[in-house]
Amino acid sequence: MKGLLILENGIIFEGKCFGNIEDTVGEVVFNTGMTGYQEILTDPSYYGQIVTMTYPLIGNYGVNLEDCQSDSPKVKGFVVREKCNIPSNWRCEMNLNSYLKENGIIGIEGIDTRELTKIIRDKGTMKGIITTKDISLNNSNIIMNSFCNINVVKQVTCKEPKIYEGTGMHIGVLDFGTKDNILKSFIKRGCKLTVFPAFTSYEEILKHDLDGIFLSNGPGDPKDLKEVIKTVEKLINVKPITGICLGHQLISLALGADTEKMKFGHRGCNHPVKNIRTGKVTITSQNHGYVVKNSTLNEDIEVTHINMNDGTIEGIKHKKIPVMSVQYHPEASPGPHESDYIFDDFIELYKQEVRKCQ
Repeated sequence: MKGLLILENGIIFEGKCFGNIEDTVGEVVFNTGMTGYQEILTDPSYYGQIVTMTYPLIGNYGVNLEDCQSDSPKVKGFVVREKCNIPSNWRCEMNLNSYLKENGIIGIEGIDTRELTKIIRDKGTMKGIITTKDISLNNSNIIMNSFCNINVVKQVTCKEPKIYEGTGMHIGVLDFGTKDNILKSFIKRGCKLTVFPAFTSYEEILKHDLDGIFLSNGPGDPKDLKEVIKTVEKLINVKPITGICLGHQLISLALGADTEKMKFGHRGCNHPVKNIRTGKVTITSQNHGYVVKNSTLNEDIEVTHINMNDGTIEGIKHKKIPVMSVQYHPEASPGPHESDYIFDDFIELYKQEVRKCQ
């Protein structure tokens, strides 16, 4: 079916819609990964966004339910140059079109994704509409102006605490939209996990006998989570804390630093990050539209990792208290695995504090 992608700056792309044929509006972003479309679709950090894949052929290995990062796709829409209708992989359970249709997500193919990516790169992230109707620019602007992606963590966090048993460290996970691979990375290391809804109170968290706190990834502007930031400020004084992506940003805000929105963000599985302490560069998977401002860090915060493409902060550690975090995703799969040592560093931070108390 003929469809349109209308950007808020008035540029229109024509293509063919697939999946669930129902109009959608969201923030248009791009991801440079050559694989991993299933993980991208189900990553809660993409909630409220229309994701464009820069790799030209998507869907060639189909979809399987084992590799999902959450219980369902979280994107608002999906943009590809060409979708594969006949996937080939022994783990395939359905094709991309059927998966999106089953989960109520519209896609559009046949547009110039290279040109679209260049527009976002040059003009910055912007709102867009995928539609099968002839909508005037005036009406499309009204629809886009009504779209709001504030307080989206409430839509993706768990509703009740969850416990994953283990024989190692007991870690409390604040769930802002955590990916399953993050939980699996801790479980693989023997950790017991208690996963809390995002807005769980400081008092409720401390009722549990935790060795440390972990703040997960998630969607949206970290500054919207004022209640959470206050909770993290309190927790920092009593428990060792680590975090990834949104969790990294929330830790930074709780320590008095500031964040800002990036022009078009980092989304892909090919971002080089340098560990300043070791000098080693690893290729990482990333998905964020906000970044910690270097100039706002106080003298007690050490920058541990930087992005080699633009010099932005990719990791921090406090010099006096047990706090550390990274902006990128060390748990990502598919994608490079060379940065998953960060989970060992997280656990060692928790263990050091336990040893101090013995």
